[in-house]
Amino acid sequence: MNGLFPTLMILAMLMVVGSLFVGLFFMVRGNGGDARRSNKAMRLRVALQGVALLLFVVAMLVQG
Repeated sequence: MNGLFPTLMILAMLMVVGSLFVGLFFMVRGNGGDARRSNKAMRLRVALQGVALLLFVVAMLVQG
């Protein structure tokens, strides 16, 4: 369990960064259909940030 939370947190953070870049890519393209995709990617980013934060809190509680 000791290496599980750091691995999951790193994976969640990489997914957050990836979804951020996907959302920015669609935003920069600027077509009408890309605005919806950009919004979906940014909502996914927020959800992934919540997951990463939850994993961090759980890791701190388990460690302490």
